[in-house]
Amino acid sequence: MKNKAHVWMCGLLSATMAFTSCTNFLEEDPKTFLSPSEYYTTENQIKAAVDGTYDGLDDLLSSDLEIATVHLFNLEYLVGTSYRPRAAGNEQNQFLLLSGLEESNGIIRNFWKATFFPLENCNSVIQNVSATDIISESQKAKYLGEAYFLRAYYYFQGVQLFGDIPLKTEPTVDLNTVKIPRSPKEDIYNQIVEDLKKAEQSGLDWSDKTGHVSMGAIKTLLAKVYLTMAGYPLQKGNEYYQLAYEKAKEVIDSGAFSLFADYKDLRALENENSGEHIFMIQREAQDAGAPFHFGLLPYPEQPISITPAYGGGLAPRKEFYESYDDQDIRKRNEEFFYTSKPKYGDPETTITLDVPYLCKYWDENAESTGKSGANIPVYRYADVLLMCAEAKATLDGGSTSDATAVDAYFQVRHRALPDEARPTSITVDQVLKERAWELCYEFTGWYDMLRTHRAFDPVSKQMVDLFGYQAVNHTYPFKESDLVFPVPLREKELNPLLGEDVVR
Repeated sequence: MKNKAHVWMCGLLSATMAFTSCTNFLEEDPKTFLSPSEYYTTENQIKAAVDGTYDGLDDLLSSDLEIATVHLFNLEYLVGTSYRPRAAGNEQNQFLLLSGLEESNGIIRNFWKATFFPLENCNSVIQNVSATDIISESQKAKYLGEAYFLRAYYYFQGVQLFGDIPLKTEPTVDLNTVKIPRSPKEDIYNQIVEDLKKAEQSGLDWSDKTGHVSMGAIKTLLAKVYLTMAGYPLQKGNEYYQLAYEKAKEVIDSGAFSLFADYKDLRALENENSGEHIFMIQREAQDAGAPFHFGLLPYPEQPISITPAYGGGLAPRKEFYESYDDQDIRKRNEEFFYTSKPKYGDPETTITLDVPYLCKYWDENAESTGKSGANIPVYRYADVLLMCAEAKATLDGGSTSDATAVDAYFQVRHRALPDEARPTSITVDQVLKERAWELCYEFTGWYDMLRTHRAFDPVSKQMVDLFGYQAVNHTYPFKESDLVFPVPLREKELNPLLGEDVVR
């Protein structure tokens, strides 16, 4: 699915968007409107509608007027182990400095829209595909499995960032279904689990080379949801750590995924949607407008790519880079990071940099063409292995000698440090540190901090309590109010019920 479903249900969706975000501009009936009964009448239309549910996956890869950034970068700014080489505006500085997120911050609203706009697609597909009789039951189950997974994905994104949010599982058909209050976060999590359990019954294959939702993606997300429910804010504890362990173990036992032997294989175009990559955001060079490759280039610009001027959006702090063991392969040049690169157009000349830059998303095609079509990883197998290890170590009281958990941890560790011996037991803190190193700058660190209330301090190389800890790039230490994004002011103006207390 390299064409990544830029297929929106045009008339249906545009009318919905008008209802959900522009109600104050509606002064007359829409001139054109394609109703669901008119749309879901052929298998091609149904497939297009299902493909449309993927469209929200890359919403956070877009940018506004700021140079050299995408919205997702702000999640890494919150972690505090990265910085922005190029000067930032006030809204980004709220993330970079941890100075307090304001409800008027436009980036916050983009995170909100990246949850609720694509949910409308999912709700429409689930309702209408469930009712159709023009495709086989097995194909219907697979289409619904994709939609249930994606609805769970978008809700999981929203509830982690905003806490109590509206729960809406039916499509918008008129103004009466627009203004709804927020629901307790536990209700959102329960809906996510319900959707993923339905997706598990879809009959989808364990992996999908086209980039569509697979059974591996479904079970990976469910393991991640269970692990999150076990921790903060719900604190459901051991029952859910056990569920997370079992679900991650299902993915491991499937044999459908394996770690790449070489870290450079992670960004090889021929490996997309296979091997270690369980689920990815699909990109095409002619359609990919986000400056993901270019936003990570050095600033001031260096001649290492055909279009270097967009650089400076995100870079690792040197303290984090130096926290890796000197023997760690991930620290070697052009693995996870680089401190030197061949000069573009003159490969015999080396450009040496004073500080490290991020190499995880380096796109060799974009280096010479100026366009990046590389997929963006969402879930990879290393994440599953470390979730398995963390869940079992926590379940066993902080450390475990469980063979499955130790092997899972060691697979990730051994690739980085092949001379290191297999441990007989592992601790939760060991696993969390490995998550910080292995999954760095993959936009998972902030979610790990939210559910554990722990942070990796690269200076001491230890896990520390989150509250009161001041990250290396922050001006202020973490406090509880930093953990939940405010409901965007504009959304409260459109729907005043969002500003009311949640009934529990």
